Amino acid sequence: MPEAMVTAAWLREHIEDPLVRVVEIQYEPDEFPYGDGHVPGALNWFWQDAFWHPTDRQFATPQAMAEWLGRAGVTPEHTLVLYSGRSQYAMYGSWAFGTMCGHADIRVMGGGHRAWVGAGGELTRDVPSFEPVDYGTPARSERVDDSRVSLEELRGLLGKDGVRILDARYDEEYSGARVKPGTGVDHGAQRHGRIPGAQSLPFRTLMDEAFRMKSLEEIEGLFRAVGAAPDQTDQVVVYCRLGHRASMLWFVATHLLGWDHVRVYDGSWTEWGSVVGVPVEK
Repeated sequence: MPEAMVTAAWLREHIEDPLVRVVEIQYEPDEFPYGDGHVPGALNWFWQDAFWHPTDRQFATPQAMAEWLGRAGVTPEHTLVLYSGRSQYAMYGSWAFGTMCGHADIRVMGGGHRAWVGAGGELTRDVPSFEPVDYGTPARSERVDDSRVSLEELRGLLGKDGVRILDARYDEEYSGARVKPGTGVDHGAQRHGRIPGAQSLPFRTLMDEAFRMKSLEEIEGLFRAVGAAPDQTDQVVVYCRLGHRASMLWFVATHLLGWDHVRVYDGSWTEWGSVVGVPVEK
């Protein structure tokens, strides 16, 4: 099984490999705009364009993702290395293309842009161009559900024994003070609050001050502190506002800790906080 997270040093060693394709996942506002400098050879994908269906706030279909990869010159044999100024976007991409599309070898460069520069990696403004290819039939025939939880399923899990719900948002979102942090306009859902019974495990606590992932021992301790280890509960559901931060919890639990009891409610607070009739806690 491929290593899910690689270092900047690893990428420097493999960046000339023709079967390694590097992608910078962009977001808004981005502290490290692609045009100001990026890893040599890295493509630039805006997260929403690459992962979501254009109209229904659902993941793109596996076939649409395969076609997206093909247009970028990516084949099923390529190792896809994702990075971002904020690691949760790269991990969201790993979840989307790996779990939903079934691309076999997807890796996240830990620490993203900061780690690359810190390791002595050069930046370029050159934009690469790759010949489009026919990716072929994706490994998944439909959006898989084994790592996802729907609103209705989660609603049925509320209050059940053996279920732990984790909120990956910031404290001000969890408390109901804001829906969207860090902006003047507070928007993104109709109501403030959290899913009843959810425990707070902010995604940022998994990283150090330099945005590097903490040690596995520290990360496991954070999960254990909220009763989310596999010997503490049967299943864990993680959510945030849009799904990115929750995907970080899923990524580290699944790929780094090797657990298989964690799923993502990717509708997250934008869905739960806007649907009529679902309970909200503050």
